[in-house]
Amino acid sequence: MTTIDADAHSVPEVQLATEAAVPAVTGDPALIGLPSFIVGSVALGLVLVGYVSAAAVGASLPIIVAATGLGLVIAAVWAAAVGQSAVAGVFGIFAGFWLSYATLVLGLTHNWFAIAAPDALHTQGLFVISWLVVVGMLTLATLRLPVAYTLLFALIEIALVLVLIGTLQQSAGTLKVGGVVVFIFAAVGVYLFFSSASQATGGRALPLGQPLVRG
Repeated sequence: MTTIDADAHSVPEVQLATEAAVPAVTGDPALIGLPSFIVGSVALGLVLVGYVSAAAVGASLPIIVAATGLGLVIAAVWAAAVGQSAVAGVFGIFAGFWLSYATLVLGLTHNWFAIAAPDALHTQGLFVISWLVVVGMLTLATLRLPVAYTLLFALIEIALVLVLIGTLQQSAGTLKVGGVVVFIFAAVGVYLFFSSASQATGGRALPLGQPLVRG
């Protein structure tokens, strides 16, 4: 009986020791998510302002697929693992945006979707309108976050509106303005990254502003 009791008590003790030996997942997923978002934004902004010719619209795709899309997926999984549901949602949504943008460009340039040339313009419009709705929803849903995040999402919404107008009107000037707005929201992303990096290296967070909605 003594031997059986000792074995019975040792099982939970071993389980507790094993659980204690497994470290909890911690950290800040923004340290991957924000740089991934920033580099894709800079690449897209350069395309929109005409750094490359219109025929080289796919020039940004290596960065957008291999760095931005993949990086945001990793950040979303990391955020979910540490219980940051809102952060995981944001990174997951933007991973979908960037990867679907790459799919759109590749699909149109290689005729993957059998879309006739006259319909290509409104196919691009469909893409932008759909994401306008989602980013607008995201902006309103995150008004309880510090205002720097609201500014970021609002600038993304403005950039999408300009890209939509520039695309449907085939206006290079409007697309260039959209590219400038892309650079501006990329700069906001840089500021947010500096805040996260400061905390990760033992410093304080940068001022991000008060939420527009409280309570």
